[in-house]
Amino acid sequence: MDIQKSDKIYVAGHRGLVGSAIVRSLQRAGYGNVVGKSHRELDLTQQAAVRAFFEQERPDVVVLAAAKVGGIHANETFPAEFAYENMQIQCNVIQCAHDFSVKKLLFLGSTCIYPRLAPQPIPEEALLTGPLEPTNEAYAIAKIAGLKMCQFYKRQYGDHFISCMPTNLYGPHDNYDLQGSHVLPAMIRRFHDAKEAGAEEVELWGTGAPLREFLYVDDMADACLFLLEHYDGEQHVNIGTGREITIRDLALLVQKTVGYTGRIRWNTAMPDGTPRKLCDVSRLHALGWHHRVELEEGVERAYRWYCENVRTARRECGENR
Repeated sequence: MDIQKSDKIYVAGHRGLVGSAIVRSLQRAGYGNVVGKSHRELDLTQQAAVRAFFEQERPDVVVLAAAKVGGIHANETFPAEFAYENMQIQCNVIQCAHDFSVKKLLFLGSTCIYPRLAPQPIPEEALLTGPLEPTNEAYAIAKIAGLKMCQFYKRQYGDHFISCMPTNLYGPHDNYDLQGSHVLPAMIRRFHDAKEAGAEEVELWGTGAPLREFLYVDDMADACLFLLEHYDGEQHVNIGTGREITIRDLALLVQKTVGYTGRIRWNTAMPDGTPRKLCDVSRLHALGWHHRVELEEGVERAYRWYCENVRTARRECGENR
């Protein structure tokens, strides 16, 4: 199902890290009819409100980037909210996209959907082949449910609903709240604050040994647009770089970028999370898309944005809706 430059495209979660990047990508590509609603304007957990929005706006295309997100601490502290709110958002938007004959929907999940000890790099086929990582189980289960809903609606009704699973993302409009942020923005915030305060050391969680993959968010958005324009399969698609780094080496990179000269102290009493999580991106590469921004450049861009928007960044919450 082809999308047109004149289509009305609703980006759910347009003010968050993911959604704002997708809006930028769509606009750069000449899609001029992009709509979005903030959480205050439209609570996606409320079925009647979502239905009224679709009735009024009648979008042609939907990008479902809205979610309640957070790092290990937030996921472990609020698992019920992560499960309930994400499933509410997904059910309401996907059902309305079907009821109002949206011609294409892209659902964004996360590579945390895969088993904790999945084969590395992780192929799309690894889904549901083993136990999940306990520290983000609630979020992962919700995202698996959304992915499966898209497959089932496509299978039963022929709806053009597709799914992608981005790896760890970072960049402009990230969440820098230390209680709810992911590892890379949390490091930027901690090192920046320590530099400003003249602190002698920064404490980071875990051992630093886990391996992670990171993708600059504007690259992710370009991949999403590529899939909207060129993909209509039932199988979800991984989005990533296919490259990884230890958390310890990431900390050294962020420390250098920020210019912090103090010590790093690793609190090994705190959890590491999944030991390794690297995407197999061969399916996306075969379709014709590759990332452009390497990690060192991306961290520099992210830190520059943080410094230019530090007051706003510190108010960012973990609900990109």
